[in-house]
Amino acid sequence: MRLTLHTDYGLRVLMALAVSSERVTIAVIADRYSISRNHLMKVVQRLAQLGLVHAERGRTGGLTLAKPPVDINLGAVVRAMEETGTFVECFDRRTNQCVVAPACGLRGVLSGALLAFLQHLDRFTLADLVPQPERMAELLRLNDPPPPG
Repeated sequence: MRLTLHTDYGLRVLMALAVSSERVTIAVIADRYSISRNHLMKVVQRLAQLGLVHAERGRTGGLTLAKPPVDINLGAVVRAMEETGTFVECFDRRTNQCVVAPACGLRGVLSGALLAFLQHLDRFTLADLVPQPERMAELLRLNDPPPPG
């Protein structure tokens, strides 16, 4: 299984915010992870809609976590960011066009695997992803000056 870049970037944003004691801009996060600012803006917008991130505009604006890291469940984040309902075509009974679906066991096997994956993630919080917050903040250089532009 592979998470979408949207979810991958969302988790990275949350991790960066979890280790920062100050607001962090999208530009800084994009620069530190070497990822697209435009894509990151869409990811942050989704995280804000989910109530996970506060985004403040303006000269002194930036991003902060809306909840403590220990209150952000990974399974819930992945469920909200990924479209697991259509993991494969046969998961969606309304649009399924697979001719062998009535005699196939793929849907049952994959739905069990997906459930086990998400249940495993349910055991962890954002705090579990940053066991060394000072070291992670150092690696991300969150206190360095923001990139130009």
